[in-house]
Amino acid sequence: MAERRQRPDGQQSDVAEATDFATTVDRLERLVERLESGELSLEESLAAFEEGIRLTRDAQRRLDEAELRVRTLTEGAEGGMTLTPFAPPAEDESER
Repeated sequence: MAERRQRPDGQQSDVAEATDFATTVDRLERLVERLESGELSLEESLAAFEEGIRLTRDAQRRLDEAELRVRTLTEGAEGGMTLTPFAPPAEDESER
């Protein structure tokens, strides 16, 4: 069962909620607008910031995976394109 958290807008959200990249970016943009508006309390601002960090990491992970998939596309023996499996690199926390 997915973990549920209270979002800064008061709605519940699944932490492991499956969204596409464009939806993630849209959510980030809306969070930034709300943070910049000054309408949030300190606690709501912190919650929005935490959600923004999660969304940013998710978006970066998706971009990294997409880049790896593009890089692994190779021309096959018959001239067609094939996808070569890859192992994602281990995350290095010092890069964040």
